[in-house]
Amino acid sequence: MNRLGWTILALIAFGAIVFGSMLTIGGPRSAPADQPSAAPESAPAAPRSAPAAAGYPRLAVPVAGVSRSQITDNWLDPRAGGTRQHHGTDIIVPKGTPILAAAPGRIEKLFESDLGGLTLYERSPDGRWQYYYAHLSGYAPGIHEGQQLAAGDLIGYAGDTGDAGPGNYQLHFGLSYMRPGEGWWQGTPVNPYPLLAGKPPGG
Repeated sequence: MNRLGWTILALIAFGAIVFGSMLTIGGPRSAPADQPSAAPESAPAAPRSAPAAAGYPRLAVPVAGVSRSQITDNWLDPRAGGTRQHHGTDIIVPKGTPILAAAPGRIEKLFESDLGGLTLYERSPDGRWQYYYAHLSGYAPGIHEGQQLAAGDLIGYAGDTGDAGPGNYQLHFGLSYMRPGEGWWQGTPVNPYPLLAGKPPGG
């Protein structure tokens, strides 16, 4: 083989090595914080109760003008033709009904997703619980990430954003148990209905 042939062969071999290293470097990555791999409504089936040692937060009704007796349990109801289960409590109300913080905490994330629409994620002061408010039509004036909330603070207004469906105005309220180090898009969904309805938790 002449010098030109050896040169071409060497270039081909070098290119193959570089290409292989690029495949290794560009391998699978975890979802960035702004793009959760799954919204809470579509998360895999989860336990109805948190670990016994976690205790449970005290929750106020997060919708103005709604009593505890008006709240219904729709946890694990089928969604999307039975392809996933509902992980939360839907409270049906007129458009624009004020949405209130269910418990003290800090706003961890304001986010818009295909399923939840306009959403707000609030973390409890001890970091063990996350409160999820979805299908909002808008945020209350001045709402921002990092803001400290007291129970009953105005955070937004009921809407039909995301997959709620046009005219199906509501609040989807989700509750997740958070283990140390878990981000706002993670956590173990827990049925919030008993806590919202004033019944014994864990059911």
